[in-house]
Amino acid sequence: MADNNYDVVIIGAGIIGAAIGYELNKKGRRTLNVEMLPAAGYGSTSNSCAIIRLYYSTLDGCAMAYDGYHYWKEWAHYLQAPEAEPLASFIDCGTLIMKTEQNEGLRKQLVHLDALGITYRHWTNQQILERFPYYDLSNFAPAKPLDDPDFGEPTSGEVDGAIMFPNGGYITDPQFATRNIQLASERVGGSFLFNSRVTEIPTNDGKVQGVVLDDGTRIDAPVVVNVAGPHSSQINALAGADKDMNISTRALRQEVVHVPAPEGVDYLSTGCVTSDSDSAVYTRPEVGNNILIGSEDPPCDQHVYVDPDDYDKGFSDQWTLQAQRLAQRFPSLGIPNTMKGCVDLYDVTEDWIPIYDRSCIDGFYLACGTSGNQFKNAPVAGKAMAELIEYCEAGHDHDREPMQYHLEYVDREISLGTFSRLREVNQDSSFSVLG
Repeated sequence: MADNNYDVVIIGAGIIGAAIGYELNKKGRRTLNVEMLPAAGYGSTSNSCAIIRLYYSTLDGCAMAYDGYHYWKEWAHYLQAPEAEPLASFIDCGTLIMKTEQNEGLRKQLVHLDALGITYRHWTNQQILERFPYYDLSNFAPAKPLDDPDFGEPTSGEVDGAIMFPNGGYITDPQFATRNIQLASERVGGSFLFNSRVTEIPTNDGKVQGVVLDDGTRIDAPVVVNVAGPHSSQINALAGADKDMNISTRALRQEVVHVPAPEGVDYLSTGCVTSDSDSAVYTRPEVGNNILIGSEDPPCDQHVYVDPDDYDKGFSDQWTLQAQRLAQRFPSLGIPNTMKGCVDLYDVTEDWIPIYDRSCIDGFYLACGTSGNQFKNAPVAGKAMAELIEYCEAGHDHDREPMQYHLEYVDREISLGTFSRLREVNQDSSFSVLG
């Protein structure tokens, strides 16, 4: 760190924090990402499922995801990376969404997808079985806890086919992808400071002045951006920025399961991302011919909100529950005795839609509540936040006249008011990791 004065201090160096720094530096602002952990993407980003999909509950959410997909497809171009630089891999294997009673056959979402010209195909149950002959397409909903005597018993009928999105997939190494953005940011003047925790955010007459670190170092900056992930609510409180927030953030404990594919099933080659609200899990292929299993947060599962500095990092019965839920659909799936996967935190809002906004403290900005479903949007969020900061710092009143952000690849404007801290809870949300 050459000096203690910057144009912008960004609290956090996860995938979105790194992207915001990159975009601000391209606009000529000197940035410093301050990260409490040893490396970029080392926190909750490192355990992200890193799924790239195009379907969300809202039109703006779908538009952002579609725009984001193109950055991942053109990753080297986005980064302006040297030809020999190793880059994270995007496995563009497609995504398969079961049509269920719970998601109403995606009828509402298909209206958004049609408006955006997103390609998808309706699959019959026969087509699903041609791709996945080991599936049981029975309905099992509603989701049940393991101790329910009817757990695993089919209810009535079968799922009503699926929607196949040929565009979509996953990033094999989310932390490495964040490292890619860090290097891109540094090439255009960005700086990063690791193993440093923000303990104070000084203000003067309602205007942010910079940050103070745990070793007493003060870093002056007229702009500070909170991208602290599961610690975002603590950072907002330090700045006094939580006083007018109608939408809040909390750290939610999550478990992700890794199980081996059954013998004879080459899941890395034949699998894809799946979302199945009937069995209440989503999946993707994982290295080593494993299957990654995440929860779609059904009502019967308890949400465990925790102190991000003090929570149980061991597996629980939730691990077994998620594995068994996939085994309903995939009866030949074996459940190993050794639990593998990860336990980490989501930073979530009441409606699981993020906050990309200014705050009641001038110069203090929010990119919070992003966990679980915003990894894929990191390049778009970086660009939108950089433009929002310029918009507000130029004197515009974003609260009264929300900034319109023009998506680069989709050629469409979205209102950042959709992601306001002042909004009402969005009733169009899935109220789950699906956003």
